[in-house]
Amino acid sequence: MKHSDDYSIDTKCQILNRDLSDKWGAISFPIYQSATFAHNGLGGSTGYDYTRMQNPTRQQLESVVAKLENGIDALAYSSGMAAVANVMELFKPGDHIIIDEDLYGGSIRLFYEINKKNGLEFTAINLSSEDVLEHIRSNTKAVYLETPTNPMMNVTDIEKLAAVAHGKGLLVIVDNTFLSPYFQNPLDLGADIVIHSGTKFLGGHHDTIGGFVVVKDEKIDERLRLIYKTIGAGLAPFDSWLILRGIRTLSVRMDRAQENAIKLAEYLKKNRHVTRVIYPGLPEHPGYEIMKKQARGFGAMLTFEVDDSSFAKEILNNVELIYFAESLGGTETLITYPITQTHAEVPKALLEKNGITDRILRLSVGIEGIEDLIAEFDRVFEKAEKAVSGN
Repeated sequence: MKHSDDYSIDTKCQILNRDLSDKWGAISFPIYQSATFAHNGLGGSTGYDYTRMQNPTRQQLESVVAKLENGIDALAYSSGMAAVANVMELFKPGDHIIIDEDLYGGSIRLFYEINKKNGLEFTAINLSSEDVLEHIRSNTKAVYLETPTNPMMNVTDIEKLAAVAHGKGLLVIVDNTFLSPYFQNPLDLGADIVIHSGTKFLGGHHDTIGGFVVVKDEKIDERLRLIYKTIGAGLAPFDSWLILRGIRTLSVRMDRAQENAIKLAEYLKKNRHVTRVIYPGLPEHPGYEIMKKQARGFGAMLTFEVDDSSFAKEILNNVELIYFAESLGGTETLITYPITQTHAEVPKALLEKNGITDRILRLSVGIEGIEDLIAEFDRVFEKAEKAVSGN
């Protein structure tokens, strides 16, 4: 059998789950639902002592995610936010971090409500268009970004940014949730740390919550492992197994969802109430060429703007096939209202600067039949138009 590195990522999603040491020949990796592990004698260990530190099911998942992201190690956390919070523990009071101004609202809340009070300093800029050099200080330690961003889909050239940041001795931290390792591998482009909300595309079924940090440097990994076992935010065995199961279908889900997203983006562009469709797979998107260079696809996330807030609200009130819900990355299509949901606690000035208004809607496109999704929008748009016009 070939070495796993010699296979395509589609095949890796299948074979990396194998446990060749299992004497029973189980196809599905076992769930080791145990909090603690017995020693075979004084000074002896099976390699597992206590699940807060490590567990066989979680270790298997971490190995799979590390290989999919081409890292030396991955750490699995109880949520994506736990993963981000643990990465922030790499820094000390007085350290300065440059962040993208368009980030998931939970990350912004963590930075300004928790990390800032603990002495970290932040500067938010548009990393897709502004020169990061102008914002680097003597105490700057890292640059933190999403690409594409949530929800305005800005695209940053990771390789270019990493070259600049590394020239100043800074770490580059990339949240790769929107594209997953199936479409993008930031470590290969120069990033030092990759973060995922495993709740999203990696899990893929809206049935569990998890997060990941993937690294390529042994010293960073050693420090994160210490933080990991000390804070105790490791992913539980059953949730680890659910995400292992989800990864088996990552490639087919991502391909189908992206196919639907491209068709929906083209469809939405033709509606007279839609003033803007923001999807990096559209040639007119300013990040289109960068995406073609640094990613293998454009993903299943898109944002669109309608001409009136009342119209946006009528859409949300009338969806049936599509779920009005937070989160993303599952098999079902979800529509989200960032201004009251994912970004409700983002400062108003920053919302306005980023163009996140009460007319902005975000779609996580699922794997339903595209004809059914389009029919759903036809029906919803017709009802919204009648409601807004009073007819």
